[in-house]
Amino acid sequence: MSKIRIALIEDHDLTRVGIRTALLQRQEIEVVGEAANAVEGLNMLKTVQPDIAIIDIGLPDKDGIELTRELKSSRNNPDSGTKVLILTLRDNKEAVLAAFAAGADSYCMKDIGFDNLLEAVKVTYNGNAWIDPAIARIVLQQAQQQPKPEVSKAEAENPLTNPETQDDLDIIDPYTLTERELEVLQLIVEGCSNAVIAERLYITVGTVKTHVRNILNKLSADDRTQAAVRALRSGLVG
Repeated sequence: MSKIRIALIEDHDLTRVGIRTALLQRQEIEVVGEAANAVEGLNMLKTVQPDIAIIDIGLPDKDGIELTRELKSSRNNPDSGTKVLILTLRDNKEAVLAAFAAGADSYCMKDIGFDNLLEAVKVTYNGNAWIDPAIARIVLQQAQQQPKPEVSKAEAENPLTNPETQDDLDIIDPYTLTERELEVLQLIVEGCSNAVIAERLYITVGTVKTHVRNILNKLSADDRTQAAVRALRSGLVG
């Protein structure tokens, strides 16, 4: 099995070492390069062409958003396939939307737990976007503000033929989830890790994992982020 090749671009040495140490605990991950600023980082990325670049948004010479834009638009490296996972302390709307507009594939808060960071890496590697549940609300609100595509008369008369329309009609019955599952779901939306949820609800981490698994099954969600977005969209949580 091929390893997931990761490059780190982070100016804080302690943070970078901590991330590297955490990632290397998994045999399926290989850290192939590191840099402490955007200029060195871009050159390194073009050379090693990793599967994923974990980029800090607050680099000293140029922010991670601009670095992401340059990487994604580079004529010298258009087909590298390097995916970008932004790591940041910023959860404001402007930073989140700017990162995705620049071509970022995933967006994580720096206080992300180790298990969630690994999940984010795997989801990103598989070609999907991992959005920190703490900012899923921002992405959802932006998506809801986008004009909906026009549909034909036939699609309007038969909404089942239009996935977008069908998704809008997919309202989740709150009684599908137990009271405890709704409590767990609310904390997932707030971006809490399993450990934090366990502490907040006075239950074990194993019990939290069971609740999370049940929630994903009931919401037909592939991961916590998708569950958070569906919960917000359907009004299950506020």
